[in-house]
Amino acid sequence: MRRSLLPLIVTSVVLASSAAWTFFQGNDPGVGMTSAAEKLIASFNDEQQQTALLPYDTPKRVDWHFIPKDHRKGLQIKHMNSEQRELAHDLLKAALSQMGYDKTTTIMELEKLLHELEGGKGSNIRDPERYYFTFFGKPSTNGRWGLSVEGHHLSLNFVVENGQVISSTPQFFAANPATVKNENKTGIEVGTRVLKVEEKVAFDLVNSLDGEQQASAIIEDKAPREIRDAGSAQPPTAPAAGLSAYKMTDAQQKMLRQIIREYAAAMPKKVAEARLEAIREAGFRNVHFAWAGATEPGVGHYYRIQGPTFLIEFVNTQPDAAGNPANHIHCVWRDMNGDFAIPIDG
Repeated sequence: MRRSLLPLIVTSVVLASSAAWTFFQGNDPGVGMTSAAEKLIASFNDEQQQTALLPYDTPKRVDWHFIPKDHRKGLQIKHMNSEQRELAHDLLKAALSQMGYDKTTTIMELEKLLHELEGGKGSNIRDPERYYFTFFGKPSTNGRWGLSVEGHHLSLNFVVENGQVISSTPQFFAANPATVKNENKTGIEVGTRVLKVEEKVAFDLVNSLDGEQQASAIIEDKAPREIRDAGSAQPPTAPAAGLSAYKMTDAQQKMLRQIIREYAAAMPKKVAEARLEAIREAGFRNVHFAWAGATEPGVGHYYRIQGPTFLIEFVNTQPDAAGNPANHIHCVWRDMNGDFAIPIDG
């Protein structure tokens, strides 16, 4: 039997918040990512290299999505040997924070649960080893290269230039079930909630708003089915909607910051700090919080948080594979200056 190296993370991933932006610890990940990528590529045979290595300027670099697909760019974990899988996970660890890595591997492991809950339907695509690594250009500390790690409910995209991470978006995470509610044979515990903070604190925030604030924040009575422009190379450029952080109380601003930090903290210190510094420089008062749909769990709901430099979108409207309503989360962080290190106006 093929040994899976995906760690089974069965506890909820909750990052304690801090009042300051100086939460993160660690070193610049670009050099570590490059070294880990070089080691993984060196372990590939010729056929694997042809599958995993593409030119930097290929259109496939900006072709991203999180839906289950029969075919994707890159080399599947399934088609790596045990040593290569270890090296692939070393690369993930270099590219993400510990929290980001835990969320990523939990999302992968949830494929086992989907396979069980669906009674084996779609068994060819419900597979925790069906995640693809793709390199764009040659990893080097001199020059520019890209990385995609993608599969069902996961899309991570990076550009590294001269040993520095210059782009880390789109960053997409999803969870089905959002909260594990059914006993199962996979070993994933009931109560596992990989995207807990992203949802719970947002509910806390919207329900803390007074009537006047909610009138600004709630933009639609019904939640949209999906995040906007899913799979598009660039984020939607519509102006920010909803309630300005400037019109929130200190306690509400603290919750808003906690949500933003939770998304940013999937990345290593330098990347996360750069995101938060950009928000601060653009003015936190210019960040807006918008909500659509129900303000309680179990009914479809959606929010977005947008500032001059970033966009967060979150939606939970679909039932999970066991039929529990509104228990299937999609969420994304995008760069309003341009994803994939491509300026929006370029």
